Amino acid sequence: MKAAIHPKYFESTITCACGAAYKIGSSLEKIDIELCSACHPFFTGKQKILDTARRVEKFTAKDEKRSDVVKTAKDKAAERAARAQTKATKKANNDTSIKSVSR
Repeated sequence: MKAAIHPKYFESTITCACGAAYKIGSSLEKIDIELCSACHPFFTGKQKILDTARRVEKFTAKDEKRSDVVKTAKDKAAERAARAQTKATKKANNDTSIKSVSR
């Protein structure tokens, strides 16, 4: 190993914005972070949302509306069959071919 090319090694303190402090080995003496495992929503299970434009509320309202109108496969099949029946009826009523004209 060459001398004087490696950084100094410190026992660093990592300080989170929530106040938690951790000791690690690093080339920096002090490290400040915004999130850690003590305050991150993934690890705590608590969700922190700063919503100034009501976007989260709007999304949840839309999502609730959609979940109320969920259709089953049977409902969709019944709608398709009704549309096909209506289309066939309209086509039969509008048929102007020679076969349908009686003299």
